[in-house]
Amino acid sequence: MKLIAAFTFVHFKNMSVTLLLILTNVVISLMAFRDRLLFSKLLFSPYFIRKDREYYRFLSSGFIHADYMHLAINMYVLYIFGGGVEEYFFQIKGESGRIIYLLFYLLAVVVSSIPSFEMRKHDVSYSSVGASGATSAIVFSSIVFAPWNRIYLMFIPIGIPAFIFGFIYLIYSYYMSKKGQDNIAHDVHFFGALFGVIFTLLLDHGILPYFIDSILNGG
Repeated sequence: MKLIAAFTFVHFKNMSVTLLLILTNVVISLMAFRDRLLFSKLLFSPYFIRKDREYYRFLSSGFIHADYMHLAINMYVLYIFGGGVEEYFFQIKGESGRIIYLLFYLLAVVVSSIPSFEMRKHDVSYSSVGASGATSAIVFSSIVFAPWNRIYLMFIPIGIPAFIFGFIYLIYSYYMSKKGQDNIAHDVHFFGALFGVIFTLLLDHGILPYFIDSILNGG
């Protein structure tokens, strides 16, 4: 799914953490593409996390991807939305906002996978990879402070208001996670999105009234 957003306040100089995260994802993913043993050691496996206490997999799995397309989509979303969220954190918290943004990303990788661990910890065949939990958190953080931002989906020329997209995305992810008939970790998307909303609301206590007022008054 192709996502596009325009944040006019994003500048290259303010994207240092976002670019660092993209570079880290690309380097580790490329290494894992070349070394399948490394890939198997880093992927998210609830069974081996429980059995061998390999808790590092909660985080490491968020920096490897299934293939080049999977990597490209996640990094594109991170590039488009990450700069805006990083700048927003900087505006409300100063320089410490960039550290908070980094912690937000890393926590999103871990937290979004916890429900999957609880549901799949006895399933030796289950595994997943990718930064989708973190990118979902970043997209939904942006929705909280820019609810009327337009999001464009592939084959749909008209931009969808971000808060409407978010509502549809949550319903779709929840439904597909329950259905469980494809190889996409929809539950990670769902819980990553929720984490993004909750974290942003806790970080900026004044954003919820703004969010509600913005929706009610059309921006």
